[in-house]
Amino acid sequence: MRCVIARFPFDLTRSGVLESMKGVKPEEVLGTSVIVGRRTFPVKQVGQVVTRQDRRDFTADEVVRAMTQLGFTCRDVPRAAPSARALDPFQEASALLGGAPAGA
Repeated sequence: MRCVIARFPFDLTRSGVLESMKGVKPEEVLGTSVIVGRRTFPVKQVGQVVTRQDRRDFTADEVVRAMTQLGFTCRDVPRAAPSARALDPFQEASALLGGAPAGA
């Protein structure tokens, strides 16, 4: 399948990506990731290995679009769960000063 990454066309296949990533040790995932085989890789690492370009030359979105079209699962950065209940300014100030426990 023809994909454009960093303004360059690439003919990528699912099996070609699997073969390229074979033997590559996954880096720590801090942002968007893609699952290749049974391992999770940072999107930029997959883009670098597959295109042989510097990571600064392409965006994560370009690689996510290409990997999704090839049938790979991509995941966004996990987001922190919102707090159960936000405190109003009076309750927050009281808690900071050691007053009544917040939420009481």
